[in-house]
Amino acid sequence: MTDPAPAPVPVVAAPEADEAHSVRAALRSPRRLRTEVLAGLVVALALIPEAISFSIIAGVDPRVGLFASFTMAVTIAFVGGRPAMISAATGAIALVIAPLVRDHGLDYLIAAVILGGLVQIAFGLLGVAKMMRFIPRSVMVGFVNALAILIFMAQLPHLQDVPWLVYPMVAVGIAIMVFLPRVMTVVPAPLVAIVLLTLVTVTASLTLPTVKDEGQLPESLPELLIPSVPLSLETLQIVAPYAITMALVGLLESLLTAKLVDDVTNTHSNKTREAWGQGVANIVTGFFGGMGGCAMIGQTMINVKASGARTRISTFLAGVFLLILVVGLGDVVGAIPMAALVAVMIMVSVGTFDWHSIHPATLRRMPWSETTVMLATVLVTVFTHNLAYGVLTGVVVAALMFVRRVAHLTTVTRLDASDDDDERVYAVEGELFFASSNDLVYQFDYSGDPRSIVIDMSRAHIWDASTVATLDAIETKYRARGKTVRIVGMNPDSAARHERLAGNLGATP
Repeated sequence: MTDPAPAPVPVVAAPEADEAHSVRAALRSPRRLRTEVLAGLVVALALIPEAISFSIIAGVDPRVGLFASFTMAVTIAFVGGRPAMISAATGAIALVIAPLVRDHGLDYLIAAVILGGLVQIAFGLLGVAKMMRFIPRSVMVGFVNALAILIFMAQLPHLQDVPWLVYPMVAVGIAIMVFLPRVMTVVPAPLVAIVLLTLVTVTASLTLPTVKDEGQLPESLPELLIPSVPLSLETLQIVAPYAITMALVGLLESLLTAKLVDDVTNTHSNKTREAWGQGVANIVTGFFGGMGGCAMIGQTMINVKASGARTRISTFLAGVFLLILVVGLGDVVGAIPMAALVAVMIMVSVGTFDWHSIHPATLRRMPWSETTVMLATVLVTVFTHNLAYGVLTGVVVAALMFVRRVAHLTTVTRLDASDDDDERVYAVEGELFFASSNDLVYQFDYSGDPRSIVIDMSRAHIWDASTVATLDAIETKYRARGKTVRIVGMNPDSAARHERLAGNLGATP
C-alpha cells in the first residue's frame, strides 16, 4: 500500500513581497514614492501615441482612445488584482471593434463595451481565471516573444518615409536608455530620453514628426455618456458577438500579462479579482465614451521593468498624468518627437523578448515539441496581430503534442509464455484515453489464446468512455470465440468509470 499523498502546502507571499506592493508603505517612503510617480509619468507619455494609433485602427476619434486609457488605468488601479499592471485602450480590442464602429457607429460601440464589461464580470465570478493553469510555459514564452515582435513592428511605420534626423534621434534615445542606468537610476532612463530629445527638437527647431501629428488631442474632460441605442433584441444581436469577443480577448491578454508581471516581480496576484476588475473598468470606460481596453504588455513592462514600479500608485498616476498631459498640457505633449517614444518602445520590445528561449544551447536541450508550441504561438500571433488567436493556437498545439506523447506510453504485455496454459494474463500499463486506447483492441491474440483471459489493469488508468468502449470490444471479440475475460486490478476511479459505462455505450467494433 502506498503512503497517502501529502496535503498541499498553501503558498504564502513573503512579507517583503507584500510590503513591496503596499501603497501605504510606498507613501511612507520618499524614494519609493518618487519611483512610482516618475513611472506613472513615463507610462502616461508612452500611452498617448499608442491610444491615438489604436483609435485610428478602431475608426474613432483620438479622444475616444485617450479617454478610454484614462478611465481604464484609474479604475483598474482600485479594482484590479495585479498591482502595477497598466490597463488602457489596446490594439487587440481596436481590431475587434473596428467592424462594429464602421457598420453601426460610436453608440453601438459604447453599448458593446458596457456589455463586454458585464460579460467579464460574469466570467470572473465564474472562475474563468483559473483556466490560466492550462496554459503551458511554452505558450507563455511564445506569447511574450510575439508581443515583443508586435511592439517592435508597431514602431516601423514611424521609421518609414521620415526625415533622416529621425534615425540618429532614435539611436541617441536608445543609447541613453542603455547607458544611463549604469550611471544613475534616480530618474527612469525612458523619461530622461523623452525630455532630452524633446528639448533638442524644440530648441534646435528641428522638423520632425511629433505627437500632435498623430491626431488631435482633447481640450475638455470626459463626460458621462449613455449610448443612444434602442433597447431591443435586435440591438443585443448586433453588439453581443463583439462584446463577448472583446471580453474573451481582453481577459486573455490581461491574465497573461498579469502572469508575466508575477514572474518579473516574483510575486502572486489575484487573477479572479483581475478578471472581474477588468469588467468594472470597461463598464466605467463605456459610460465615459471610451473604446474599452485591457492590460497593455508594453506599458506594463515600462512601468514594472524599466521604471521599477510595484504598487497601484503608478497605475493610478499613469491615468491621471495622461489626462493632465493631453487636456492641460496638450501643446507641450504635442511637441514630443515620435523618435523619442519609438526609442522607448524599441527598448521595451528588446527587454520583453525572451532571448534565452532562442539561444542555440536552449534549442538543443529543449524537446522539439516545446519549441514547436512556442513557434506556433509566435507565428499565428504575428501574422494575425491577435494575441488571442496565437495563444489559443499554442494551447491546441500543446494539447495535441501532449496527447501524441502520452498515447505512445501505453503498453500491453503478455505475462505467460506457454501456449498450453489454461489461462492467459495480459498486463496493460499507461494512461488510457481516446488516443492511446484506440490500438488496444489489436494487442490481443483472440484466436490463439486459451479459454480464460485475465487483463491486469493495476498499472493503468481509464480516463474516458473511449477506453471503456475498447474494453467492451475486446470482451466481445473473445466472447464470440467462446472465451471469458476477467479485468482485474483497476484503481477505484477507473473501476467506477468502467462499472458505470461498460455495456452501455452501444455497438462495439
